Amino acid sequence: MNFDKANAALDSVYSAETPEALAKAYAEWAATYDSETASLGYLLPFLITAWVARHVPPGEGPLLDAGCGTGLSGPSLKALGYGDIAGLDLSDDMLKIAGSRQAYSELRKAMLGGPLPWPDGHFRAFFSTGVFTIGHAPAAGLHELVRITKSGGHAIFTVRDQVFESGGFQSVFDELEQARKWRLTEQSPWFRCYAIGDPEALVKTFVFEVV
Repeated sequence: MNFDKANAALDSVYSAETPEALAKAYAEWAATYDSETASLGYLLPFLITAWVARHVPPGEGPLLDAGCGTGLSGPSLKALGYGDIAGLDLSDDMLKIAGSRQAYSELRKAMLGGPLPWPDGHFRAFFSTGVFTIGHAPAAGLHELVRITKSGGHAIFTVRDQVFESGGFQSVFDELEQARKWRLTEQSPWFRCYAIGDPEALVKTFVFEVV
């Protein structure tokens, strides 16, 4: 059953202790990722488009899908009029599937938390879902994402409840605000990221304007 397989795959990626282990877990999951996360009612790749559309006028870009996975967000944003979307992910297998969707202008392999292969102020906005979660990208990765986002642009991303405090997200938010790199525009209440499975898995969406 997809539901059981999806939960087992989630356990595998959440328990990965190194970037290499995480990449391996996603390589093994890539082929069935879409159907199995759909069986749990995974909302985030589609729901994030609402926040993008609220803060970034259609046609403006480029946008960065940071941790794009199989590229589920790309076609939805393309349908809404966003044509210049780049994606990054740590998994070649996931990027290959993302590329097949014909929604991304470029795809790069990169690890959030390390240097990113774009110049300062390159993107109109970045968005990211399901990446700042258990065993995944560190809060410190936001510094580099803000660097490659232009002044007046937006940072739009979700954070899982279980890592918000333990992962030091509020400290990084405060560092960037005190350095006058961004300011908070909007934050959602905590909400479920799976409409069907795992009712206790909660996330919050944050939107910051880059200064």
